[in-house]
Amino acid sequence: MDTWPEEIRTEQELDEVLTRPSLRLVEFMKTLDGDILILGAGGKIGPTLTVLARRAIQAAGSGAEVVAVARRPLEALQAAGARTIACDLLDPAAVDRLPRARNVLFLAGRKFGSTGDEATTWAANVIVPYHAARTFTGSRIVAFSTGCVYPLADDAGGGATEETPPGPIGEYAISCLGRERMFDYFSRTAGEQVLLLRLNYAVELRYGVPVDAATKVWQEKPVDVTCGCANVIWQGDACEQTLLALQLAASPPRILNVTGPEKISIRELAETFGRLLGKKPILGGQESGRSYLASAAQAQRLFGPPRVPLERIIRWTAAWVRRGGRSLGKPTHFEVVDGKF
Repeated sequence: MDTWPEEIRTEQELDEVLTRPSLRLVEFMKTLDGDILILGAGGKIGPTLTVLARRAIQAAGSGAEVVAVARRPLEALQAAGARTIACDLLDPAAVDRLPRARNVLFLAGRKFGSTGDEATTWAANVIVPYHAARTFTGSRIVAFSTGCVYPLADDAGGGATEETPPGPIGEYAISCLGRERMFDYFSRTAGEQVLLLRLNYAVELRYGVPVDAATKVWQEKPVDVTCGCANVIWQGDACEQTLLALQLAASPPRILNVTGPEKISIRELAETFGRLLGKKPILGGQESGRSYLASAAQAQRLFGPPRVPLERIIRWTAAWVRRGGRSLGKPTHFEVVDGKF
């Protein structure tokens, strides 16, 4: 059984909880052959994933190395025992110089600020994956994608499954499908083992749909309910499932949705935070009836339910916001239904 704190009070406590490996992950690391190379380790999820991998490898007694690649060296990851490499992933020669690893986690991508700078978004989401897929044909790769490659789903339904055909809306989502196609191409032509991980809203206490909603309730600002529902998963759980998914990489690529099992009503989420924070929520907009929703049924069959349930995420978030805990300052734009992020 996992033992979690009733409340998380500091960022040090938060980072420890986010990177605490399960017994299952430790046992998996005992069987994993080769080192782990993480491309795009400097983003929102990269540090959590890097440190989680290191902690699991240490607990397993494995001699595997974790190599974190980002635009600049990350001292915190070095302190955790990872080797860090500074690399511009848009530079093919720089990518060619990276060490080859049996296991590659591809996290690089761009979402925020896509509207108005579409060319940069396409470069980050298509050219960078091309360089990576072309270079690491001998690796097994878990490549991050997004549930935004699916069409909007009916709020009354169960969300997109891995068999749902893509239907991206807007240039950001289309470029993300382009990212998938780069790995798809090299998997089919060069035998590269790939898993395309379609992630819907990995959250923690400094970022995510619950933080966005709780902050607006606390500040007595409107919570937009145009996109009436969402899926979320605790970032530590998302990272754990990412590492476990290395065993599923295949040619042709396999697709896996990673998100929480529940469908959250944004209206009900705001009302819950209102009760927890002692505020009357202000709601804005009107539910459109369609949202970015995905089914996590396959991931649950493979990995079981997330270790941190939604109810605990909500309670942790309310306490964090009430205390004035730090935010990353990156709104999720969960209310967007026109693809313009």
